[in-house]
Amino acid sequence: MLAAMVGGHALALSELRPSDEPSQPEQGQSRAILQAFEGTTLPQPGPAINRSAQAGDAKTTAPPADPNAAKPAPADSKPAEIIRDMTKLPAPVKHMREQLVEAAASGDITRLRALMGTGATQTQVMNGEFEDPIETLKSFSGDADGQEILAILLDILSTGAAHFDVGTPDEAYVWPYFAGKQLSTLTPPERVDLLRIVTAGDLAGMEENGNYNFFRAGISPDGKWKFFSGGD
Repeated sequence: MLAAMVGGHALALSELRPSDEPSQPEQGQSRAILQAFEGTTLPQPGPAINRSAQAGDAKTTAPPADPNAAKPAPADSKPAEIIRDMTKLPAPVKHMREQLVEAAASGDITRLRALMGTGATQTQVMNGEFEDPIETLKSFSGDADGQEILAILLDILSTGAAHFDVGTPDEAYVWPYFAGKQLSTLTPPERVDLLRIVTAGDLAGMEENGNYNFFRAGISPDGKWKFFSGGD
């Protein structure tokens, strides 16, 4: 399971629930910087955020699923298009991704608020049942300021995207691209990509379920940030 170390005790991601007393930030290791797109730098994904001390941990329990989030395509449907070259994204999608990267890299989670929209088009955070999306993200983070969640967002945006539901109202570009692939079809390099975001124990649990079930972010073709969620 993805775990955060607090006071020498490993806490599973599933234990990072909303609470009135978030845990204190863990001092993370510095990570290399990569150029994700021209003119913008962001931390390279991996090692996995708050990697578990036990690589063989049991089945992952992901954050609550967002019912509006894109799901892996059924075996008998057309597979999602996988886009690894971010220059191939539509301009509005590319721009929103860049804004999300810049906001997350700032370390100030409140900078995400301006990117979430309002009303019916507001970004769906987790399962959409919480009143304030920023406070919701903080409550699922292993630290009081939500910086672990920002790091996770950076990590998943550093991968390719899966293009779901083309030509429908639900069309979205979803990060990471593992959300659009059956895990049994991953190549060795793709498995390495995934293990830069989650632990080997997480991956084993996902393989039991057959699909990626960690955090994902979706952007609509017109550049709106549709959702940030976890779960199957």
